[in-house]
Amino acid sequence: MPPSEPPGATMRRREFIRLLGSAAAVLPITARAQSAVPLIGYLSGRSPEDTVGEQEAFHKGLGEGGFVNGSNVNVEYRWARGDYGRLTMLAKELVQRRVTVLAATGGDASARAAKEASATIPVIFNMGGDPVKFGLVQSFNRPGGNATGAIVLSNDMEQKRFGILHKTVPDVVRFGALVNPNFPPAADQVRDIERAAADLGRQLFVAKASNDAELDAAFAALLREQVGALVIASDPYFDTRRGRIIAFAAEHRLPAIYQFRVYALDGGLISYGPSITDAYRQVGRYVARVLKGEKPADLPILQPTQFDFVVNLKTAKTLGLIVPPTLVAQADEVIE
Repeated sequence: MPPSEPPGATMRRREFIRLLGSAAAVLPITARAQSAVPLIGYLSGRSPEDTVGEQEAFHKGLGEGGFVNGSNVNVEYRWARGDYGRLTMLAKELVQRRVTVLAATGGDASARAAKEASATIPVIFNMGGDPVKFGLVQSFNRPGGNATGAIVLSNDMEQKRFGILHKTVPDVVRFGALVNPNFPPAADQVRDIERAAADLGRQLFVAKASNDAELDAAFAALLREQVGALVIASDPYFDTRRGRIIAFAAEHRLPAIYQFRVYALDGGLISYGPSITDAYRQVGRYVARVLKGEKPADLPILQPTQFDFVVNLKTAKTLGLIVPPTLVAQADEVIE
């Protein structure tokens, strides 16, 4: 006969077996939770067609942090296609999908919409303006809250672009500017361009457009006002209509300056601004760091370190324009 058990041993053994069985039942759920693939919500004020290079840069940044879309992370996209009024709804959709982190790209309005959609989900943005000024973070070094990211400061470079265009066509008296009134920094952009024109003693006509019908009307107004050169203000909506804007300038032989390198590559005369692809790469890297457990509050705002000044001499020749050799010499890239 087996030795007798102490009092209560049988009851304790049964309780242990019951708990062991419960743990076994829970284990698969816990394991699945631990192995669940994080979901990134990618919100953009732009469109997939005009941000191919930017998307590649974002995924490169993710990869540098050890994450590959479709492998150990999934990315779900929402595109406003230049219609900023849709961003609030799109951001809420991503929050309802219970994303792990929100990557807010394609302009200041996208960053705002993501921040307003959730006070807890980490938000990594890129934007052209000052996130402190817009109330998205507390400071550049210590953002606080749930948002941080990379800025390109392209919105603050309108005066510089006007000056470059003026040096390119010094004999032009009447300049035009194309601005989107629905873009959050639009008032500051108009002020900066007006100041640049006044400082150089040049006339200025500002055309405004936030949708395709208004863009057609703006084109007609610029022709009616007989402007001799054109500044395209920084704006994600204009990025989504890049081809149309470049074609308009070419058809009417208007020297024009743009914010990003891709404009000059696509046939624009001159572009000057920060490297947008580098900013997207930095967003991808920050998203990876957050996925690994770091907090946005502790990640400082990244500022641009790369700038692209591109001159398209092929377009200049088509326009019958000779770009001053001093500007050509200063360019980071010259398209022959």
